[in-house]
Amino acid sequence: MGKNFSVLIAGGGTAGWMAANLLAHRWRDFPVNISLVESTEIGTIGVGEGSTPYLKSLFRALDIPESEWMPACDATYKCGIRFPGWSTTPGYAAYYHPFYSPLDRETGAEFFLQADMRRRGILVDAQPDHFFHAPYLSSAGMAPIPKRPLPFELDYAYHFDAGLLGRFLKSKAMQAGVRYRQVTIDRVRLRERGQGDVVIDSLTTASGEAIAADFFIDCTGFRSSLLSELPEYQFSSYEKTLLNNAAVALQMPGDSQVSLKSETVSEALTHGWMWNIPLQSRTGFGYVYGDAFISPETAEQELRKRTGAPDGISCRHLKMQVGRIEQHWSSNCLGVGLSQGFIEPLEATALMLVQFTIERFSLAFDPVNPHTSGENQRSAFNHNINTMFDGVLDYVVAHYFLNTRNDTEYWRAARHDIAVPERLQRLVDCWDRGDDFVEYLKQAGADKIYSHASWYCLLAGMGRFPKGGAVGGGLESQQLLRDVQSFCGGNVARFESHRRYLERLAAN
Repeated sequence: MGKNFSVLIAGGGTAGWMAANLLAHRWRDFPVNISLVESTEIGTIGVGEGSTPYLKSLFRALDIPESEWMPACDATYKCGIRFPGWSTTPGYAAYYHPFYSPLDRETGAEFFLQADMRRRGILVDAQPDHFFHAPYLSSAGMAPIPKRPLPFELDYAYHFDAGLLGRFLKSKAMQAGVRYRQVTIDRVRLRERGQGDVVIDSLTTASGEAIAADFFIDCTGFRSSLLSELPEYQFSSYEKTLLNNAAVALQMPGDSQVSLKSETVSEALTHGWMWNIPLQSRTGFGYVYGDAFISPETAEQELRKRTGAPDGISCRHLKMQVGRIEQHWSSNCLGVGLSQGFIEPLEATALMLVQFTIERFSLAFDPVNPHTSGENQRSAFNHNINTMFDGVLDYVVAHYFLNTRNDTEYWRAARHDIAVPERLQRLVDCWDRGDDFVEYLKQAGADKIYSHASWYCLLAGMGRFPKGGAVGGGLESQQLLRDVQSFCGGNVARFESHRRYLERLAAN
């Protein structure tokens, strides 16, 4: 019998330990040894504290109940994201991006109809907040958990302490047999495998030890310490499309006596936006901005003023490298997390991209017969991951492209001076013409990452409608809105109090 196939993960953090858990789970019946090495001298970024609903499938796959991981990670529920201040259009000063669920089927259908009428110049109510349950639940401080079971589950996501989640996943991975060492990687050693094929042979530590493996996973953050040594490495920057490249973050103690909102707030500020993420014990705030428009010192002052943070609360300043690599899987190395790319945290997609990458890789790569995973598999995999990144990019950029603010050069530049992705431009043109938007999303493949409900909420929520028009609906439209608000608002009482439910979850 031959030796077991060896996989070495370089770098910990949430990305590294998520990769370790998923591979240990998916390859548990194969002769594979998985190890993770990290340096205590190199810190992790660890400020991203929100997720998409996709994260639910990770814990289900690993058979980890919410009652175990959520109390351990100071986690809360997330029904969606509220966006105040992005639009100056009357009636659209804020909007909510909900996670669309079966409970919204009837009211959502009414919203899509109203929005299409409004696109064609008929003055009806098309504010998405009125038609979906998520904003009603989060405003009332409710969790997306019904008191009595429904015949379907609501879609929802989470907020969490990134450091605690990383440590939790580390514990689970080690229980699953992942080997762990604390070392500092000093050098990446390459070797030729014939016909110009260059692979990673081993990692050399600061003490001179060589750690060899058959396959390597690069979780070293923006440095991409492993992948950047390979000949195929190429980074595609998003800097001409996304203006933000820095952030300043702080934390404020929570108040257990006030309602706990089940939402992220992404509020537009003068030169970027601020996240507001409620955890059980504290609230995380961060100002994401472009340093070509505002200095780190001024950004911190604006953040402190907006949050009321006293001088004793420390801030953390971060630099972001927005873009992605072309070859996520190159030779015998896979990039995961920041090492493969980063799209700013507006829609909390970082962990979704990590999870998606690892899950697709575990299906594309055969650790028992690794020689069968050749160039065709790598090419198809890389195309798939790049499509995912670029689809997320379209949706994130749309927030800036559709903004209507004129108070600073930053917001004017975000609307007029960025390189708008071609597919996004065609998508907005289709919306503006009043054409069949759902059909266009399908044809363009834009609905594979974000559903038509998400696109409708973004475009309608920004008030992207023609000015003027004929008054439509009259009393019938007013009655429809009252009926929708009564239905959604009336269902709020069927759900658990967010704070009380989390307290019970921790007590179990």
